[in-house]
Amino acid sequence: MQNVPELFGSMVFNDKVMKAHLPRDVYRSLKNTIQRGAPLDLDVANVVATCMKDWAVSKGATHFTHWFQPMTGVTAEKHDSFISPCGDGGVIMDFSGKELVKGEPDASSFPSGGLRATFEARGYTAWDPTSYAFIKDDTLCIPTAFCSYTGQVLDKKTPLLRSMEALSRQAVRVLALFGKKACRVTATIGPEQEYFLINKQDYACRPDLILTGRTLVGAPAPKGQEMEDHYFGSLRPRVKAFMADLDEELWKLGILAKTEHNEVAPCQHEMAPIFATANIATDANQLTMEVMKKVADRHRFACLLHEKPFEGVNGSGKHNNWSMSTEKGENLLDPGSTPAENTQFLLFLTAVIKAVDDFQDLLRISVASAGNDHRLGANEAPPAIVSVYVGDELQAVIDCLIEGTPCRPNAPTVLDTGAVVLPNLPRDTSDRNRTSPFAFTGNKFEFRMPGSSFNIACTNVMLNTAVADALAQYADELEGSADFQKDLLTLIRRELAAHQRILFNGNGYGEEWPVEAARRGLCNFRTTPEALVHYTDEKNVALFARHGIYTREEIASRQEILLDEYGKAIRIEALTLLDLVRQQIAPACIKYANGLAAGVSAKKALGIEAPAEAALTGKVSALTGEMLAAADSLDACVAAMPQDVTGMARYCADKVLPAMAAVRTPADKLEQTVDRTLWPLPTYSDMLFYV
Repeated sequence: MQNVPELFGSMVFNDKVMKAHLPRDVYRSLKNTIQRGAPLDLDVANVVATCMKDWAVSKGATHFTHWFQPMTGVTAEKHDSFISPCGDGGVIMDFSGKELVKGEPDASSFPSGGLRATFEARGYTAWDPTSYAFIKDDTLCIPTAFCSYTGQVLDKKTPLLRSMEALSRQAVRVLALFGKKACRVTATIGPEQEYFLINKQDYACRPDLILTGRTLVGAPAPKGQEMEDHYFGSLRPRVKAFMADLDEELWKLGILAKTEHNEVAPCQHEMAPIFATANIATDANQLTMEVMKKVADRHRFACLLHEKPFEGVNGSGKHNNWSMSTEKGENLLDPGSTPAENTQFLLFLTAVIKAVDDFQDLLRISVASAGNDHRLGANEAPPAIVSVYVGDELQAVIDCLIEGTPCRPNAPTVLDTGAVVLPNLPRDTSDRNRTSPFAFTGNKFEFRMPGSSFNIACTNVMLNTAVADALAQYADELEGSADFQKDLLTLIRRELAAHQRILFNGNGYGEEWPVEAARRGLCNFRTTPEALVHYTDEKNVALFARHGIYTREEIASRQEILLDEYGKAIRIEALTLLDLVRQQIAPACIKYANGLAAGVSAKKALGIEAPAEAALTGKVSALTGEMLAAADSLDACVAAMPQDVTGMARYCADKVLPAMAAVRTPADKLEQTVDRTLWPLPTYSDMLFYV
């Protein structure tokens, strides 16, 4: 690997490159657009486009694309070459400001939730100058927003940018109350990405992994994760080589890949980056998932990003670490050494608590998918109930504020290691709670519910907008105050008391928690359809309208898209399972049973009794019959699926998934019974323990 500082960002048209390539006046004009949202002049765009093209060509690029994030959850791109014909029959490499700023993909073939008819094809992409262009696979990729001909939002970037503006607007108002003249407040994100690596040849032999991302059948391996020896364990050489290669590719793209380690389940790993602004962090995470799969392929791996690829071991999430910072770098969620006296921190903390309580349904919706439903509450992820963990120290401060009693700060303590050669360690004032969906972790909140395959834009749209709404209400109340300190303390006490129900520092996996959560009136949407029906609740429509994030029609379209995606995902799973059972598993079982039966008959002809073989033959035949009967029932269940997206989603959750489970149960028993040489699929032991 070459010098890392030289390697980092070498394929990115970043600020350093712009300074070196752009004329000074053009650079200043572009920075004014990026930092203050000033309109971009076409003459400036033309100069930027020419310099961007020259830089990209010098790096080996031959094409450009508007790189955008439609409602599919993955990125999209249409490649155009830089060539332009000359009069002499040759070509030149050309790229205009118009091509940089605006593109025109077909808008009819992407999910629109009824916003666009199939024949209404025109759509636009618009350059997002706040996210740097980069080179990927010899193509200049220009991050863009995506909208329809009528201006309706068809992507995930546009609402995120709007929510960031809303949060900044309201946070700046609140900071002004404390005498601070901030120009901008930015949501900052650090998404921790979990994933599995399995051998590529095993992946190629599992149609269920290829088509659905998860194993639809598979008996547990004799060993799972119960020995607790994989988490933070020594990296296997192939995995270490993959991670080194991944770091290099990500660093080239300016992605701040920082931490990597083994996760709890066998063959499960994690990569965590350094914080970036919400927009850039979202783009970087989308790129990270794509690069992971490409690098894995080079190392003869398959990278699995599904939330629950293997039954019985931990699934994969994407912890969304979220905070707010001013343009000068002040973290608004840093409590300082005396949080009880830091009223600015307490007000922002209160706003976040209120936001999560008022819009817990939206946060649950933001992590709703067929894959993530298998993960939430399954002992490796938070439950589907949204709650906030603040830790013992902050909880004590909150209790004192609500009760109106003096708060005594916890004295710093030292952890005595008990060994002379080891240093004593300063101990944090609170422990961590891994079962909490939304946990305060010192100077940020960690939202642990998003699934590993998710685009984090939606989660952060919800969070940014909800917090902006709370801050707007606080600013409205306090801006005309005659006694700011008194009114501020009154507001904080009142709001914390009003939203106590969302605070929970206990065990989220405990059987008593759902009962207690119901008593408190908290939402508990166990499945995606249960959650999604609340997307268009009037309070949610009003929230997004107040801050200019979505129109009512755009919210309804997103609800329809997600319901449709859920139903289609489960239908594909059901059809894949039917193919597996009928075309691969059943024939193998029948072949094995026939062989057993022939052996039993041959022994009987010789006067030899074979009760064990006969019993085994009967067992395999009975289980095979049970599996095929369940498959027939599943087939009928799929055929009866409703056509409307809401009905289909509910039907899939209530009927199709149980019917699939009924097929899997005998199939997994057969895997543990049938001759290993006849079983047609790689087993969990093969996939999880032979990397």
